[in-house]
Amino acid sequence: MARITYIEHNGTKHEVEVANGMTVMEGARDNGIPGIDADCGGACACSTCHVYVDPAWVGKLAPREAMEEDMLDFAFEPDAERSRLTCQIKVTDALDGLVVQMPEKQI
Repeated sequence: MARITYIEHNGTKHEVEVANGMTVMEGARDNGIPGIDADCGGACACSTCHVYVDPAWVGKLAPREAMEEDMLDFAFEPDAERSRLTCQIKVTDALDGLVVQMPEKQI
C-alpha cells in the first residue's frame, strides 16, 4: 500500500492510500478525486489521466513506454520530463509518498 498525494490544479490536496497492484489512476477514481477523468478506463487510449509528477519522484518511476509517449502528445500542456499518464503507473510500496499534480484540464 502506498500513500499518494493528488493535487488539483487549484492547489487542493487529496492524500489517499492506494493498494499495491492498482494504478495511480484507479486510486484517484476509486477515491473520487477530481481532475483525473480516465475516459478510456485505463487502456492507455486517451490522455485524460494526465498528471505532472513531482520533480523528486520523476526518476523513481519506471520509464514511459512508447504507447504512453504517443498518448501524451494529446495531453493538455505536457511537460517533457514530468508528464505521465496515471493509468501507466502501477502502485507498489516504493511509491509511498508519491505526489502528482493535475493539469488545468484534461483533453
